[in-house]
Parts: sequence; structure tokens; C-alpha cells
Amino acid sequence: MGKKVLIIGQGGREHALVWKLAQSPQIDKIYAAPGNPGMAQLAECIDIPADDMEKLLSFAGSVGIDLTVVGPEVPLMAGIVDSFQAEGLKIFGPTSAAARLEGSKVFTKELMKKYHIPTARFDVYRDIEKARSCIRIYTDQGKAVVIKADGLAAGKGVVVARSEQEADQALESIMLERSLGEAGDQVVIEECLYGEEVSLFVVSDGRDFVSLISAQDHKQVFDNDQGPNTGGMGAYVNPPIYTPELHQEVEKTIVRPVLRAMAAEGCPYQGVLYVGLMITADGPKVLEFNARFGDPETQAIMPMIKGDILPLFEAAVAGQLANYQVVLEKGSCVCVVLASAGYPGPYEKGKLITGLDEIGAETIVFHAGTTVRDGQFFTRGGRVLAVVSRGANTDEAIKRVYSELGKISFEGMHYRNDIGRKALQRRI
Repeated sequence: MGKKVLIIGQGGREHALVWKLAQSPQIDKIYAAPGNPGMAQLAECIDIPADDMEKLLSFAGSVGIDLTVVGPEVPLMAGIVDSFQAEGLKIFGPTSAAARLEGSKVFTKELMKKYHIPTARFDVYRDIEKARSCIRIYTDQGKAVVIKADGLAAGKGVVVARSEQEADQALESIMLERSLGEAGDQVVIEECLYGEEVSLFVVSDGRDFVSLISAQDHKQVFDNDQGPNTGGMGAYVNPPIYTPELHQEVEKTIVRPVLRAMAAEGCPYQGVLYVGLMITADGPKVLEFNARFGDPETQAIMPMIKGDILPLFEAAVAGQLANYQVVLEKGSCVCVVLASAGYPGPYEKGKLITGLDEIGAETIVFHAGTTVRDGQFFTRGGRVLAVVSRGANTDEAIKRVYSELGKISFEGMHYRNDIGRKALQRRI
């Protein structure tokens, strides 16, 4: 009898995980809580919010779930892994203590300082006046400064200020106006790093780890990295700047040390670790860690993993990743996000989506913010769909994905036209 798997979450990242797990010959049934209309074609969607741990735990126990995979960060910070493990249920993800690598910037920065893991210089403050004094050390020299709220802030907790006025506005918003709630009880003030950003995804069993693949996200809403930050407008894998030699350095100076540090601190890290890097003139440095797969990077990563991914997750949960090998597909993969007009600001919902049935078999469309009525799909979120194509190289993947996404339409549809272009520019 086949296995039953539960995916927690409702975005494009979770749709990509469902899509990949649905290819496993070992799985008989996939459930998604709460899921979305795209996932509903591969899994049974369960009307339980991703942060309702009591109901999720009850459901998993009642239907005999063999493995639960957590997509978003909020339930991880809230301790869903701890709760499942206490009931003897297998779950892929870090405990709440280990998830502090994402949940507390102060914890993470101090951990890196203690264990000599390369990152930006920083200071931590609870007092706004002391924070202002620190900021002036940078701005008086004409340098940009980075202000980070300590806790989870849905991607809104980091400000790069290029003037004292910008920095003061950010501090007042976070610490006085409490725009981010308790997440702003403390702030991290750090130097601004310059270079090219890369994300590496590794899976750890608490002791050993397996590197999956590197990717490059595109955060700003408009072409050429212009406009406000978003949850991510697209991604591609294997950025040229991330060479095999650089990967060895990252594993040696960052990945192994942070996993050993977490074990030494009594909270071994088990699950997927998102390593956000800045490749500087002085080498790779950590911008951030996330305690889960990225979005939209996951949508570009999953098609690159050859074969069944279920054994990888199970081996991580069982602490058996030593000598585990992940085989990747050749070539490249590019993901372009289709967003609603106005995103990341206010946007309208309920726009009819057409053209999904015209997409070629070699291209995948992952749903993020959609709803279905009378058999037709409509927009429901800021990031609506992610269109994903593979190719023999990045150039081929880019051409294919943009050719295919041109078949899709909804009122106000917006997307970036330059996803993956940095890879082509670097080769020239």
C-alpha cells in the first residue's frame, strides 16, 4: 500500500512540492492544507489553515499521514515540527528552536559571530537613540546602512537606507510606530554588502547535509531591479557566478560551520536550509538564512531534481543523509512570476485567467494566488502564477518560458522581462 503525504501551505512553492512528490511511485495519496486550485489537480485540498497546528495534527493522525512537509515559515516558528514529533509523526522541517535561524535575526547574527561564519558587521539595539548613533557612523561617511527588524516581518523587515533621513524613518516605523509589531522589539544595524546575490539550498538531517542547487531570485517588481521589493518575481538555477570552486568554499566556511554551530547550541537543524549569500570582493558572506524552501526559487529547483524526492525527505527525517546522493537534470530552468497590477501594493482580485490550456507540455504553471469558479480560474493574490521552463542552457530556458507565458492573460497582468538576464550578461 502506498504512502500518504501532507503538504502544508497554499502558494506556488507548495504547488511545486506537490508536483514533484506526485511523481513518486511510493506515494498513493497527497493532501494539501489548505492548498490551491492548481494543487487540487494532483492532491486533495484540505480546508485547514497552515498555522492551525491543532487541526493539522489531528488530521495527520486520523488519516495516517506517513510524512508531512512544511512549506511556509510561520508554522515552523510556531513549533509545528515539535508538536508532530511529540505525537510520533514524521515531519520534514526544523524545530522551533532551529527555525530561529530565520525567525530571529539577532540570534542568527550572534551565532555567526560566535562561530566565525562570514557575514556583514553588525550591532544590535533595543534603544532607538543608540541605534541612531550607530547609523550615523555609516551615514557620516556617506555609506549605506542596513536596518533589520529582529523577527518575522513577511519580507518587510529589511531596509537599506542610503541617508540618515531614510534610516531615521525606518527606525521610527519599526521601533516607535511598531509597524511590524513584536518583530521590531530589537533591530540589527549592519554594514551594506555589495556584490551579487545567490541562494543555495541544502537539506540537513541534523548532522550531515546534501547540497541541492543554487538559484538567483529577482526581488524588485520591475526590470533591471527597479521598484519596491516583492516576494520574488522570478528565479533561475545555476547562476554563472556560483562556480564549483565557490560552492566548495561556501560548504566549508558557511554550511558545515552553521550546522555544527546549531548542534553545539543544542538545536540541531533538520530540514531544508536556504542560505542567502552575497558574493563580495572578499568572498561569500551570509545575508540571511531561511528555514524553508524559497519562493519562487522552489518552482525552478524542483524540475531540476531527477527522480523521486521522497527518499531525500525521509532520509533527512531519519538522520540518514550520510553519503546520500541527489542527481540533477542537465541544463537550466527559469521561473517567471505573473503578478496582479499594483503588486506589491494594493491590487484587484477576481480577474479571469485565460490561456492556461494552451501551455506546451514542456512548460509547467504553478498556481500561487488563484481561485476557481465554474471550471474557470481567476486571480486571488498578488503573485498569481509561476511559469517554469527548462532548457539545454539558460538562454534556451529563457526563450521558452517567455514564449509560453505569452499565451496566458488576465487583466492587469504584470511580469518582469529580464529574469535570468544576469546569467547571459555574465557569459558575454
